[in-house]
Amino acid sequence: MTITSLAARSGKGHRDENFPVASWLIHPRHRRTILAFYEFVRTADIVDHATLAPSQKLALIDQLEASLLGASLQEPVGIALRAELSAHRLSPRHAQDLLTAFRMDVTKLRYRDWDDLIGYCSYSAMPVGRFVLDVHGESHATWPANDALCAALQIINHLQDCAKDYRNLDRVYIPLNALATAGATVEELGQARASPALLACIQALAHRTKELLHDSRIFPSLISDTRLGLEVAVIQRLAEHLAGLLVRRDPLNERVHLGPAGFACRGALSILSGMMQRAGRRLASRRQTQDA
Repeated sequence: MTITSLAARSGKGHRDENFPVASWLIHPRHRRTILAFYEFVRTADIVDHATLAPSQKLALIDQLEASLLGASLQEPVGIALRAELSAHRLSPRHAQDLLTAFRMDVTKLRYRDWDDLIGYCSYSAMPVGRFVLDVHGESHATWPANDALCAALQIINHLQDCAKDYRNLDRVYIPLNALATAGATVEELGQARASPALLACIQALAHRTKELLHDSRIFPSLISDTRLGLEVAVIQRLAEHLAGLLVRRDPLNERVHLGPAGFACRGALSILSGMMQRAGRRLASRRQTQDA
C-alpha cells in the first residue's frame, strides 16, 4: 500500500512544541505564511515513522520538495507553501534546507563532534528563524544571533530527548568525542539513570549551549518588528531556563520540560521584560536625539 506524507506525519501540531510557533504575538498578516511553513515542515518530518523504510522516507521527502518547487501537484502542503512564498516573494531555500536535515536524520545516526552537530543545526534549526525574519522583512544582520538561538534550541531538544532518541531510533546527537572525553558510552543512554560520566557529558554540553544563548541575548533588540522582538524574548528566556534545568537534572529520569503553567508564567515575564527593555531603548534614543 502506498503511504502519503500526510498519513505518515507525526500528528504533532504547532501548539505541541516546546516554544511558541506563530503565537498571538505575531502580527496576523504574517501568521498564515508562518503556519504554512510550519505545516510543510511537520509533514516533511516523517523520519521517526515506526514502519516506513529509509528509502520510503527519502522518497516522500523528495515528493514534498517537488511540490514545493512546482514540479509536482501531489502534496497539498507543498502547494500551499509555494503559494505563500510566491505571494510574498520569498525563497524556498529555508524549507529546502530543512528537507536536507530530514534526509540527514534518515541516513546519519551519529555525530562526530560539536562542529558536526552545529553543521546539522545549520540545516535543522537556523533556517526556521531565518524564514520568520524574512517574512517580517528583517535585516540579514540579525542572522548570527538568530543562528545562535536556533542552534541552542535544537541542542536543548536533543539533550532533553537523548534517551528516547537512542532507545526508539538508535539516533544519537550527543557528539561521540564529548562522550569519550567524559568517559561515557553511547549504550549508557539506554539506562534508567545517567551514570556520573554521562551526566557530566550532558552537563558540559548544556553549559556550552548556554554560551550560545549568551551570544543570542542581543537578538530581540536587533529586531525592528516589536511583536516579533517580544516573541523572540520569550523564546530566549524559556531556552535559558531549560538549559539551566539540563545543568542540574538527569534527562534520563527527571523532567526537563516545562509544563503549561510554567510555560505561561515565564512567557508573561519575558514579554513584560522585553516591553520594558524596548521602551527604555526608545527613551534613550529620544534623549540622544534631543541632546544632539
